[in-house]
Amino acid sequence: MNNVASILSLAFLALTFLQSGYEKIFYWKDNVAWLKEHFAKTPLKNQVPLALLHLLILELISGILSVVGAIQLLTNSGREYGFYAGIFSCICLLMMLFGQRLAKDYDGARTIVIYFIPAVMVVNWLN
Repeated sequence: MNNVASILSLAFLALTFLQSGYEKIFYWKDNVAWLKEHFAKTPLKNQVPLALLHLLILELISGILSVVGAIQLLTNSGREYGFYAGIFSCICLLMMLFGQRLAKDYDGARTIVIYFIPAVMVVNWLN
């Protein structure tokens, strides 16, 4: 068990992004409606469904890579999938941070930083 912290961090990222992806898929209309209002005064106001679709795809990739990465670490101490999970997770979170800052939702942006820290730690540990 040399990789306990990495496995736990990957589990955290998997839960975060797979659950978020699940909500986007099964509550798509509610998410789009809320986000259209959230971004009404930004340049993204007409791009919400497309931006949400891009984020959904990246979140699912991040979550799946996190699961595969944790399994890889457990079975053969391989680091590739976990490393890419961290990279994709960071990209997702940076996209969300950009959106929150654009919408001037500074509390929401601050919350994203809490998720960004473990993602960067995964990248660092598995590099």
